[in-house]
Amino acid sequence: MNHKQSLIYLILILTLSFSCVENKSADKEVDKFELASTSKTDSLKFTSGVRSIFQDSKGNYWFGSLKEGVAVYNGKSFIYFTSNDGLTDNQIHSIQEDKEGVIWFNTQKGVSSYDGIKIENHTKSDSQTSPNGFSIQSPTFLQGEWMKSDDDLWFEAGIKEGVYRYDGQKINYLAFPPHKVLNHYDNLFAVTGISKGRNNMIWFGTYAGVFGFDGSGFTVINDETLGLDRNIEPLHIRSILEDSKGRLWIGNNGIGVLLKEGDAIINFSEKNNLIHPTSTRRGDKSLPGTLEHVFTIAEDSQGSIWFGDRDAGIWMFDGETMVNYTIKDGLTNDFALSIYEDHNKNLWFGMADGSVYQFDGKIFERQF
Repeated sequence: MNHKQSLIYLILILTLSFSCVENKSADKEVDKFELASTSKTDSLKFTSGVRSIFQDSKGNYWFGSLKEGVAVYNGKSFIYFTSNDGLTDNQIHSIQEDKEGVIWFNTQKGVSSYDGIKIENHTKSDSQTSPNGFSIQSPTFLQGEWMKSDDDLWFEAGIKEGVYRYDGQKINYLAFPPHKVLNHYDNLFAVTGISKGRNNMIWFGTYAGVFGFDGSGFTVINDETLGLDRNIEPLHIRSILEDSKGRLWIGNNGIGVLLKEGDAIINFSEKNNLIHPTSTRRGDKSLPGTLEHVFTIAEDSQGSIWFGDRDAGIWMFDGETMVNYTIKDGLTNDFALSIYEDHNKNLWFGMADGSVYQFDGKIFERQF
């Protein structure tokens, strides 16, 4: 082999070597979600309900389940994370992303984050037991002071009567201000829903009432302020939303949807004849055509409000009329646990049987 041939051979070898390095780097980028014990599938394998749906800034979809952890979908395949990978629990209540691109999971037992490499638990706690037998998580870090900023992430705090606030640097537990407890069991002030609103307001729905915080003080909504007879129709709040018009929608498990406009609050379900005359209003199974057990509320880009009812399917309110979608419209069951609109204004619905649908304005199409 002469000098010229040797030089050509050397260039060829170096070219192949660089090509391999580039391919390995590309493979590493594609698999950046993977941890040692995760699994990958081509379809969503959840059999428990899909309680939360979220699309991150990179376009990936995250699905949080009731019992099986979280799955991320990159458009081709799913990768799963569970408590075996470091999540505080396999029941995922909500999923968020901070300004650094870190994904945050609010689980039944605490708050975890994922930076693309590892999962970190931010609410290590000591377990206690309440008088009712519930497990209470007592944070080992100091309680913070109530304040807020635009970049805050807010999380439910399990059975505790307060919330976790992440300000971009640290996470603190914030206890609700002193409040009147009307009943030690039914009036549990543990958070069941969070909604950011206008006028610097953030709303926290709890089983027994609502706390609204504007950065300086609180607005409280409970049985007493509403004038409800809790022996007949107690609050049992499961979802909350302030919409783009500033209206506050409060979904209950039993008495339907309450609607707050300005200082006035009405029972929206009752006004629209969506509470059955024979309803106990205390959580018993409801008949078709009702809106009594509302576990999720969302607003789409057109301003329509969507409700997921436990027994009576999905409802849509366009400002004038109510439309009800059920199994007869192609759904596999009548219980939507989560409703989410993505970056492209596609509406997603996570169902109690683990299926996921999109709605194109006319029909529901099963995605997974």
